[in-house]
Amino acid sequence: MVQDLGSFPRPVLAALTAAERLLTRRSGAGIVLADPEDLGGSDRSVVARARVARNPFSLPRTLVVKHYLGRPDPDRPDPFHYEVASCQLFTALPTDARPSPVLIAHDPQSRLLVMEDLGRSSTLADKLFGPDPAAAQRCLLSWARALGRMQAATAGRENDFGALLRRLGERAWRDPMAEDARVALAGVAGLLEQELGVTVPPAAVHEAHETARLLGGTRYRAFSPSDTCPDNNLVTSRGVRFVDFEWGCFRDVALDAAYFRVPFPGCEASFALPPGLADTMLEAWRNEIAAVWPDLDEPDRLEHRLLHAQLLWVWLCTWWLLPRIRVRDMPVGQDPTRSPRISTAIAHYWREMSRTAAVGGLPATAELGTLVADALVKRFPDAPGSLPVYPAFRSVA
Repeated sequence: MVQDLGSFPRPVLAALTAAERLLTRRSGAGIVLADPEDLGGSDRSVVARARVARNPFSLPRTLVVKHYLGRPDPDRPDPFHYEVASCQLFTALPTDARPSPVLIAHDPQSRLLVMEDLGRSSTLADKLFGPDPAAAQRCLLSWARALGRMQAATAGRENDFGALLRRLGERAWRDPMAEDARVALAGVAGLLEQELGVTVPPAAVHEAHETARLLGGTRYRAFSPSDTCPDNNLVTSRGVRFVDFEWGCFRDVALDAAYFRVPFPGCEASFALPPGLADTMLEAWRNEIAAVWPDLDEPDRLEHRLLHAQLLWVWLCTWWLLPRIRVRDMPVGQDPTRSPRISTAIAHYWREMSRTAAVGGLPATAELGTLVADALVKRFPDAPGSLPVYPAFRSVA
């Protein structure tokens, strides 16, 4: 039975109406969508699943529609263009290398995408907050492999991505975190002094500034969704698939691989991993990219790049998060049951940074990491003393 459309929010119905017009125009015959299901979206967009009720051609039985709301800021890159270009890039890849839903149709005028429906899949976040530690570990390893496969499949395709963006009207493209990262490298030392009374040694500033090399045109660039937080990864029968490419870009692969260690920097669901799991994820990822970048199979070379990527993320997350707790410590995200306290997360980032920096030959950073973590614990004594592991692993921790 077709569901009563009157019970759905107007933005969802507007998205489906626009999708019907687009598909009808493309096929030359009437397409009717029914049984909408609101998939959430964001303050910028509506995402909905719908059944193809009238289908004179070979469309799938269900589709996912994403409708961008409002008009873009003329002074900033348009996330709609980046999502379309990303999906077009992936749709052209072989099926076994495709990390995302297929793009079926898009309309720049109505700012609409119609995509393959990957089904009612759980997200990686669902698994990490679920009751099954073995399932959570399998999904993390699947995510790491999927990340490596995506990077290997898109290596050398940066010019193709640029051409797709230019066709949509974008004149330039770059990593959206790069500008914030450079600002953080210039400002975190002063921020730590102001907020925590921690004086950053010049040697630690120098070690951090060395990480800026990852933001340039390195030999190890591939596509990144930019936002690979756990809720943006679907667990399907074909492994983990990525969704949400509003800030898709090409950047050094180490910046995404460092998510294993931080972990998931700046994400609302940024909890710790059980001991040894990050190394297992790194090995799964490395096996996927080794054929494209065989020199990253050298442990010292890879470790150097990952250490710098981890350090860059720690400075950037500090720049993003520390000003938010000037008055009161709070969760990273809106839901305190699925998000750690900001002070606890930052302290964990710096304490782990201290540990890896001491082994990796960054002595000033190792010293700074301990100072910052201790200062946060002293400033917020009521906060948890250490970052807990994801809920799925707590029963076995």
